[in-house]
Amino acid sequence: MSEAEPSRVLSSSVLVLNRFYLAVHVITVRRAFILLYRDCAEVIHIEDGQYLNYDFQSWCDLSAMRALEKLPHEDWVRAVHSEIQVPRIVRLLRYDRVPRKTLRFNRRNIFARDGNRCQYCGRSLPANQLSLDHVMPRSRGGETSWDNVVCSCVTCNTKKGGRTPQEAHMHLMSQPAEPKTNPILAMKLTNPKYHCWKDFLPTASAAVDLG
Repeated sequence: MSEAEPSRVLSSSVLVLNRFYLAVHVITVRRAFILLYRDCAEVIHIEDGQYLNYDFQSWCDLSAMRALEKLPHEDWVRAVHSEIQVPRIVRLLRYDRVPRKTLRFNRRNIFARDGNRCQYCGRSLPANQLSLDHVMPRSRGGETSWDNVVCSCVTCNTKKGGRTPQEAHMHLMSQPAEPKTNPILAMKLTNPKYHCWKDFLPTASAAVDLG
């Protein structure tokens, strides 16, 4: 395992359920282990089609037994004397709040909705080379909303300036709208390691907090 590998694993994602098994957050593995160690959460793990519950100690014991027969798509972290399997789902033992009703409107979700692709020229770029553009400029009454903000590269944003796309002779690749599901979660679910999340996300995926 390289030096970068433990950091990558600890920064990967864990789905968090409230006490009533409703998905409410996505957190890092590092944060999940802290919650488990403090007895604030338990692991939810699928075995033979059943969901089983483990506290931190019993999860460590199970990991010790499973360490010699690791399966594809599993992640592991090394402790002082053993390895611990990374949980994919944890349940908070004293958290009753229900998921929010709407998807959080922010830069990260706009980029994810648009696939990190400039909606004018179509180029896919890293997030640090992208910006947000108001289709109807704010200077002309345009709202900061799902229906009026798109992902744009800096070049296209500068070219458009304070004009509408029609005035700038630019064309939108798609009409902006609020996503029906959380675009970041949708991308994660294409990864086999997160397939176990699917049973908990159909009705909550749009509102799960990735902050």
